[in-house]
Amino acid sequence: MSPMRDIDAAGFRHLCGHFATGVVILTALDPNGQPAGMTANSLTSTSLVPPLVSINVDHAAEMHAVMMRAARWAVNILESVQEPLSRRFAGNTAARFDGVGYSIDENGNVMLDGVLATIHCEAESRFEAGDHTVFVGRVTGGSVNPGRPLLYYRGGYMTPGPP
Repeated sequence: MSPMRDIDAAGFRHLCGHFATGVVILTALDPNGQPAGMTANSLTSTSLVPPLVSINVDHAAEMHAVMMRAARWAVNILESVQEPLSRRFAGNTAARFDGVGYSIDENGNVMLDGVLATIHCEAESRFEAGDHTVFVGRVTGGSVNPGRPLLYYRGGYMTPGPP
């Protein structure tokens, strides 16, 4: 029997692309107290007791260094009309927050305006997984707004049909 080999990156991406995910923008304050953020679709509800979520960040992403030092961070779940915001935070621009509405609460959570929901987290743990770090956060609060989610499926954005 021959040893099993890993699937190539393109095949793996194709397979996983058939799983629809929500789109979020992960935010935190950098070491200088400035907001930092990136688009992601790897959010997972990890535990109910205690309330934990996890999110994966590529080692090569600018946000990785911020997350390695962040004591707290927020997950901003995007609303169906926020595809341009998702694309902006997915790009390599230092001016991601220029002209974007956001607020920073007393705990340092960076919350984007108009999102479907925001989840506030305190850094709980992290571990390495291939070319990413999995960051686990303890959920300390958040907020929700009416609307429909922005989804990512098979390499493109979409919104769900009417409720």
